[in-house]
Amino acid sequence: MWVFLLMMSLLLWPVAAATARSDVKPGCQDKCGNVSVPYPFGILERSCAMNKHFFLNCRSGADGQPQLLFGRNMPIHNISQLNGTVTVSLYTAFDCYNKTAWYWKNTSVTLGSGPFMFSDTRNVFTGIGCDTYAQVTNEDRTYGAACLSICTEYVSMSDGNPCSGSGCCQTSIPKGLKSLNISTLSYDDHTKVLEFNPCGFAFLVDRNSLKLSDWPLSRKPKDENDEYRTDAVIEWVVENKTCEQAKANPSAYACGTNANCTYPEIGQGYRCSCNEGFEGNPYLQEGCQGKLVIAFWYDLIITNNYAYAGYVVPRCLLSCSVFIKIIFFVGSILRFESGKR
Repeated sequence: MWVFLLMMSLLLWPVAAATARSDVKPGCQDKCGNVSVPYPFGILERSCAMNKHFFLNCRSGADGQPQLLFGRNMPIHNISQLNGTVTVSLYTAFDCYNKTAWYWKNTSVTLGSGPFMFSDTRNVFTGIGCDTYAQVTNEDRTYGAACLSICTEYVSMSDGNPCSGSGCCQTSIPKGLKSLNISTLSYDDHTKVLEFNPCGFAFLVDRNSLKLSDWPLSRKPKDENDEYRTDAVIEWVVENKTCEQAKANPSAYACGTNANCTYPEIGQGYRCSCNEGFEGNPYLQEGCQGKLVIAFWYDLIITNNYAYAGYVVPRCLLSCSVFIKIIFFVGSILRFESGKR
C-alpha cells in the first residue's frame, strides 16, 4: 500500500507546477493591464515581438491604467494565439439632425502592411436607423458595400431583430480586407422620423458581441464629438507565404520544435500549431511541450497483503519537463521493485 500512496503523492502534488508554461520570450512582459500578450506579439522591447508588425503599444490610458493598442488608437481587448485573432475597439460612424443642423462623423481604419486583416467570418457591417444609408469601402476604393434601413415608425431594437432593413441592416465583408472607410447619410435628414430616430449609425462589429438592444433608435451622441465604439475581430497570420515557402528558409520559419505549419481559413499565409500530443505556444522555439496525460490505474493486485499500484505513462517522455521525467523514473523503479516481491 505504501507504494500506492507514494505514487499518488508524487502525481498529485507537482501537476500544476509541472504544466505551467510561459507564452512570452524569456525576460519579456506577458501582460499590458489585464490583457495577455502572447508571442509572436510583444510589448515594451521590440526584441519581445517576432518582428515589427507584432510589436504593440502599451501605454497609460485616460484613466491612468495601462492600455494595449493596435496602431495608434485601437484598444485591444483580447489576443488569441490559438485562433489567430485580435479583438479591438473601433469607432462608429454617424449622422444626426437636431432640427437646426445636420452633423456627422465618418471613420477610417487601416491595418497597415503587416499580416493582418479584418475577419470576414466573425465581423458583420451594420447600419442602425430609420432613414439610414450605411456604406463601407476600402482605402484604395477597390471594394465597396452598403445597406439601407428604412422605417416610418418606431422599431424595437431587440436582440432578436433580424436586421433585414427595418431599423437595422447588415452586409458581409470580403476576405482579406485591410482598411475601412465607413460613412452614413440620410435621404431626408431624419426629419420624417426625428421624434424617435434623430441619428443613423454604421460600424463593423463582431457578430458574437453585437447586442442590438444597446442600439435603440433614440440613441444619439452626447455631443457632436462623442463617438461610440464597437468590438471587431482582426485575424493574423505569421506572414503571407505558403508552408513550403516558409520551410525553405529555416532561419525565418516561425514554427518551433514539435510544431507544424498550418493554413488558416482566411485563405492566405500560414500559422503554427503544436503537433498532436503537445500543447503550448507553437511560435516559441520550445513552446510546444508534451501533454501530461496520466494513465494511472490501480487494478490493485493483492498479493500477500501487498497492494500493487499502476504507474504513470506520460505521452511526453521525450519532451516532458525534467520534473515529470523524474516522476516517471521513480514510478518505474517502484513498480519494478514491487514486482519482485
